[in-house]
Amino acid sequence: MSSAILVALRIKAAPERVFDVFTREIAAWWKPSAMFQFTPRSPGVLAFEPGLGGRFTETLANGKVFEIGRITSWAPPTHLAFTWRQATFAEDQLTHVDVRFEPVGDETRVTVEHRGWETIPQEHVARHTFPDRLFLTRHGEYWRALLHSLAARSGG
Repeated sequence: MSSAILVALRIKAAPERVFDVFTREIAAWWKPSAMFQFTPRSPGVLAFEPGLGGRFTETLANGKVFEIGRITSWAPPTHLAFTWRQATFAEDQLTHVDVRFEPVGDETRVTVEHRGWETIPQEHVARHTFPDRLFLTRHGEYWRALLHSLAARSGG
């Protein structure tokens, strides 16, 4: 069974604009969370290297770059997928984020599916020992807040 988060939000902007803001301006709209940090020294500055195989990184204040993941699908302006790991994950622990940008009239429905959390044990620091349902709810709330921030940055 897969432990996945699924959230969606309509944004009053074209898919091209929303995809561009999501990928090129992530440092401007991503709001750090004390609960869901990539490294113990977060927050840093997030960035995507455009294109298939590009890195998703966090650059910390000391200049160190942590690779959060790699882009597994780059199809502007409709689809982006990437792997996601936190610094505390073991080598075999990895989650996946799939983002769809679908036109709906003069808006874009952005759908985020973050799956693979079943590979991270409940006792792991990244899950805060929360039972699966509570962890997924809390992390889903964070993704929803991030999408609202993306909407504000996109002009919608």
